[in-house]
Order: sequence, then structure tokens, then C-alpha cells
Amino acid sequence: MVAKKVIRMGHPTLRKEAQKVDPSEIASQEFKEILVDLYDTMKSEGGIGIAAPQVNISKQICLIELPENNERYGHLSSSPLFIMVNPVITIVDKTLQGFWEGCLSVPGLRGFVERPKAVQIDYLDENGISQKIIAENFLATVFQHELDHLFGKLYIDRITDLTKLSYTEEFAEFNGAKKEDSLDE
Repeated sequence: MVAKKVIRMGHPTLRKEAQKVDPSEIASQEFKEILVDLYDTMKSEGGIGIAAPQVNISKQICLIELPENNERYGHLSSSPLFIMVNPVITIVDKTLQGFWEGCLSVPGLRGFVERPKAVQIDYLDENGISQKIIAENFLATVFQHELDHLFGKLYIDRITDLTKLSYTEEFAEFNGAKKEDSLDE
């Protein structure tokens, strides 16, 4: 398969709620090709997550994988590859935590976003089997960031203090934040 073009902020697909995937589609060759294309795109862009709307496919599908030994994220733990279809998110711990977020669809910018510390996600996996995960801390933020794409939201919509929105280069030069306080989708 091949990496797809990531659409950017301003494209209307990013602002629409994506369509639920009919479970009967999950066994199709077309669905499997979408998953491979999403994975290839995420890897070629150096991201840790991607949602189907980001490649102009309006379906509730997203992938998340925190790689091992990644210098971008410092000492943070890796994760397996999560393939999520039709995810439903529930807040488990409303305590807010903040990270500097970046996004493949909003290139060149970073913003400080506070999100709930723990969430539960119920979803179908790539085989159509119901799954549930409780994500905490940084991983909870990654899940919330990716799932936002399925509902027409971007991280910039979640910034409460616009003085904490920065170009990537200036962020690196002047912010002084630790790598582990930063999320690049």
C-alpha cells in the first residue's frame, strides 16, 4: 500500500463527524487496505496516531502506536498498535493534565491543551471484536486527541489560553518544555 496525503486544517472533512463503520465492512479487502494505508501514512509522517478523516476518509477509524525508544517522547512507555473502529470514549478521571500537542493536520504549530487524566474507550478492533481499554496520563491524551478527529474536532479547539499556541520552531527555541510534555500526533 502507500502513504496517503494528510489533509490540513481548513479542509471540510476535518470538521465533520465521521461515519460509523458498518461491522460487516470490517472483513472486506477495502477496509484492510484503509488500515494499511493509515499505518503507512502514520509512519511516513512520523506520527503516533492517525484518524481516517486525516486522509479524507470520513469513517470512524483511528490507529495509535507509541514506538519504543523514541527520542521525541523521552522516557515515556511504548504501546502496542491500537486499531479502533467506532470508538466511544468515557471520562474515568476528570482531573486535568496538560501537554503541548501537535498534529499532522495542523503542521508547524503546537498548543498547550488540558484534557482529562483517564478515559475508557470501547471500540471494535480490526477483526470486529469488541474491546475496551482504560488509558491514563499521556496515553489518555493521545487517545482523546485522535478520537477528536472522528467528531470534527482539532486540538486547537481545546486550547483555553491562546498565548500557549506557538509555531514549532519558536516552541523549540523559547518554551523549554521537556520532550515528555509534548505530543506530536
